[in-house]
Amino acid sequence: MQRLVSLSLASSLSRKLSGTAAAASTSSFLGHSRLCGSSTVARPSRAELGVSLRRSFFSGDAPWRVQARNAPVSAHSSALLRSLLERLVNSGAGFYRAPSPFSSRSGFSGSFDSYRRGWKSWFRRLTNDNVVLGLIIANVAVFMLWQIADRSFMMKNFTISLDNIKSGRLHTLITSAFSHMTMEHIVYNMIGLYFFGYNIGRNFGPEFLLKLYLAGALGGSIFYLVHHAFMRLQSKGQGMFSVDPSRMPGLGASGAVNAIMLLDIFLFPKATLYFDFIIPVPAILLGIFLVGKDVLRIIKGDSEISGSAHLGGAAVAAVTWARLRKGRF
Repeated sequence: MQRLVSLSLASSLSRKLSGTAAAASTSSFLGHSRLCGSSTVARPSRAELGVSLRRSFFSGDAPWRVQARNAPVSAHSSALLRSLLERLVNSGAGFYRAPSPFSSRSGFSGSFDSYRRGWKSWFRRLTNDNVVLGLIIANVAVFMLWQIADRSFMMKNFTISLDNIKSGRLHTLITSAFSHMTMEHIVYNMIGLYFFGYNIGRNFGPEFLLKLYLAGALGGSIFYLVHHAFMRLQSKGQGMFSVDPSRMPGLGASGAVNAIMLLDIFLFPKATLYFDFIIPVPAILLGIFLVGKDVLRIIKGDSEISGSAHLGGAAVAAVTWARLRKGRF
């Protein structure tokens, strides 16, 4: 927005400004002064010059205008006035651009920086217990929603499928990783999240754990969609599946939990883990068994458990492990 300066010349201007010295001094004053809010410059009063300054924000007139109050101005005064206005316009006095809302002076970027710092400080205050228990509570809350909410609403907003993505429900890439329909499904996933999540959180912090969970959820959803898109192309016109693969819904935290569990296995391959809570095995053997089993599920076309979503979590774990080895986290 620009400040518009309007000059009104009274009939007494020719008498007050007559004389070469007065004209030169007034011209010099107007040509070199700057209107700044932080500094003040001594200048003749409005009564002495007969000049009226008006600020107009929505006027459609030119940036400056001259209005005679009474009698016409002499040729000498008109020439003097034109000289004054030329100097005024050339010097840029009284004209300035409002600062951009994205500049540091406007305060916008400062507010954004403080907002970002607030989130970072909130993350720093989180503990390992907060993140692990918070994720478990979120999963249990969605599980309870499946028991009481409208089934159509839950299918549209808490399951992953090609149809949901085509319909613009991109949030299901994440929300499906908090969604379980059966008690057995949620119990197994939450047990894995509890034990392996605590170990990852102790070593890398709660923020890292939360990001790893979300990355595993996203990776599992993407692998699931790619697998079902391939299945749909493969079965086009052949009727290989009783249900259109693009409409097959997927849900569960398995991809996210797999990312956490396999990263722990990659980092501590010689640790002893208990298969089915009973049989002690080296961690690396358990990891190989889990990945191999998911590959077999894909080959056999298992429609109950999605091996592709599990492998998406495994891929996130492998990428994270490689970056940790290179010191990029």
